[in-house]
Amino acid sequence: MIACLRLFTALCLAALLAACASSPSSSLGELPRTPDASLEQLLQQASETSNPEKAALLRLSAADLAIRQQNNERAQQILAQVPLEQLKPAQQVFASTLAAELAMSRNDHKAALTALNHPSLSRINELPTDLQVRTHTVHARAFEADDQLLSSARERAAMAPHLTGDAATQNNEAIWALVAALPVDQLQPQGNDVLGGWMSLALTVKSAGTLQDQQNAIDQWRMQNPAHPAAIQLPTPLVKLKELASQPLTKIALLLPQSGQLASVSRALRDGFMAAHYQAQQAGQNPPGIQFYDSSRLTSLDDFYRQAQADGVQLVVGPLEKPLVKQLSSRPQLPITTLALNYSEGTQGPAQLFQFGLAAEDEAREVARRAHADGLTRAGAMVPKGEWGERVLKAFRQEWEASGGTIVGIEYIDKPVALAQQVAELVQLRNAGKSGTEQPSRRQDLEFIFLAATPQQAQQIKPTLNYQYAGDLPVYATSHVFSASGDLNQYKDMNGVRFCETPWLLEPANPLRQQVSAQWPQAGGSLGRLYAMGIDAYRLTPSLGQLKALPDTRIDGLSGSLSMSPTQRVERQLPWAEFVNGQIQRLPDTRY
Repeated sequence: MIACLRLFTALCLAALLAACASSPSSSLGELPRTPDASLEQLLQQASETSNPEKAALLRLSAADLAIRQQNNERAQQILAQVPLEQLKPAQQVFASTLAAELAMSRNDHKAALTALNHPSLSRINELPTDLQVRTHTVHARAFEADDQLLSSARERAAMAPHLTGDAATQNNEAIWALVAALPVDQLQPQGNDVLGGWMSLALTVKSAGTLQDQQNAIDQWRMQNPAHPAAIQLPTPLVKLKELASQPLTKIALLLPQSGQLASVSRALRDGFMAAHYQAQQAGQNPPGIQFYDSSRLTSLDDFYRQAQADGVQLVVGPLEKPLVKQLSSRPQLPITTLALNYSEGTQGPAQLFQFGLAAEDEAREVARRAHADGLTRAGAMVPKGEWGERVLKAFRQEWEASGGTIVGIEYIDKPVALAQQVAELVQLRNAGKSGTEQPSRRQDLEFIFLAATPQQAQQIKPTLNYQYAGDLPVYATSHVFSASGDLNQYKDMNGVRFCETPWLLEPANPLRQQVSAQWPQAGGSLGRLYAMGIDAYRLTPSLGQLKALPDTRIDGLSGSLSMSPTQRVERQLPWAEFVNGQIQRLPDTRY
C-alpha cells in the first residue's frame, strides 16, 4: 500500500513538473508555465526536488502565480530565492520580467528598469510571443514613468506585431500618446519602420498651424503611408481633431461678472479678450461672434447652458468665480465645451471642461523648475503667513522635491519688524570668533531662497540678506515682487533678485500691448497680467482640441507659454527677469 502511494506521489510530481515547463531549448532553456497546482504545492515540490533547474522553474511558477493572485509581497519573497545568474537566458528574462512587475506595483520604476537591464533581454525576440509582450509591456510602463517617452514608444512598437483586436488598438493609442508628447526636436525618424512612421505623423501634425492645415497634413501622410497602423485606424485624438475641423467655431459665450467684487478683474479680462478679437478682424480673419452673459446674475448654471444652446453658442469662456468653476468640475459632463477662467481644487472635471488662470501655484512650480535647471538642489523658502502662503509653498515643495531638491529652511513672513530676525534664522548667521578677526558667516547648505512676497517685503528682505552676510545667496521669486509701477526707486534695493513674469510685462514693445495700453493705460501696470490673460483666453478658444490631442504643443501667449496638462488645465511657462540697478533685465530662456 505504501509503495503504491509512493508511486502515485512520484507520478503526480512528474506531472506537475511537466506542467511547469515548456519544451526544452538547446540554449535558451525551459520556461515556466502557469501550473495546475496551488502555490503551496509548487513551493513544497521546489524544496523536495534535487534538480536545481527544476526547483528554480517551480519557484518562478510560484512567484508568477502569486503575482496573478495579487499577493505581491509573497511573490517578492519567492523570487528572492531564485538564483538569477544560475538560470538559463529564457528563465532570466522571465525572472527579470517578474521583478520589474513587482517593482512597478510599488511605483519603483527605477528598480524595474534595473531589473530589465539584464543581458539576457538581448535575446527576447527568440522567446514565445506571450512573454515578449509581457516583457515589452512592463518595460514600456517603466520607461514612461521615468519620462523616457521615446524608449517607451519603442518597446510598444516592438510588441505591436504580436497583438490583435482591442489589445492592438489600445497599444497603438498608447504609442500615439507617447510620440505626441515628444518635443519636435526628438521627432526625427531614423528609418522607415513602424515607430518612424508614428514619429513622422506626430511631426507632420505639429508642424501644421491651423486645424485645417493639420487635416490636410494628416490626409497627405495617410496617402504616403497606407499600410501603417495609424493610416488604417487614426488615433482617437486625431479623429477628434478631424471632427473639430469639420465644425468651425462661429459663436462664443463670454460669461463674466459685470458687478460685485470681481467686476474690475472681469473688465480687464473682457477688454483683453475683445482686443484679441478686434486684432483678428483687422488681420482679415473671420472670427466667431461673441455674446456676453453676466455671471453675477446667474441663478442656475443649467438655465445658462440652456439659453446658450438656444443662442447657438459652441464654446463658453468663463466663469471667473471659483465657486461656479467648482460646481462645473463636479459635474459628470457639460452640454457645451467650457474654458473656465479659474481653477477648481481637487480631481479632474468633466471632459468638456478646460481651466485657465493666473494661479500663484503655477509660478511657485516655475521657480522650482528654473532653480533645478540652473543646477541648484538646496532651497530656503520665505512665504507669507496664512493660507495663500501655504498653498504657494506646497506647490513649490511638490515640484522641487519631485526633481530631487530639498528644502533646508522655511520662514513665514508676518510682521515687518520681525523680518530681520527671520532672515537671520533662515541663513543661520554665525557671529565672528572670539579673536574678532573672522567675518560672521552663514550656513553653507543653503544655495538659494524661494521668495513669494510683495515688493515692499522684498525691498526689506534683500538688503537684510546683504546685512546678514548672505548677499551672495541667489533669490528666485514669483511675479508678486514686481508691481510694474514704473517707479525705479522701488527696486534699487533688490539688485540680483530673479523673478518670473508674464511676457506682457517684460515686452513693452509688443504691438498689441502698445495698442491696448494706449486705450487703457492701466494695462501697462500690474493689471496688465489680466489683460494678457484675456487675450490668451481668446487665442486658446480655437486650439483647445489641438492642445488636448497633442500634449507637447505650446501656444506662445502674452501670459506665458501655454500648454495643456493631462487634467485639462492650461499651464504657463514664464520668462525670467532680474532687477539690475532698479531696471528690469530680461534673462535668457532656459529649457526645462
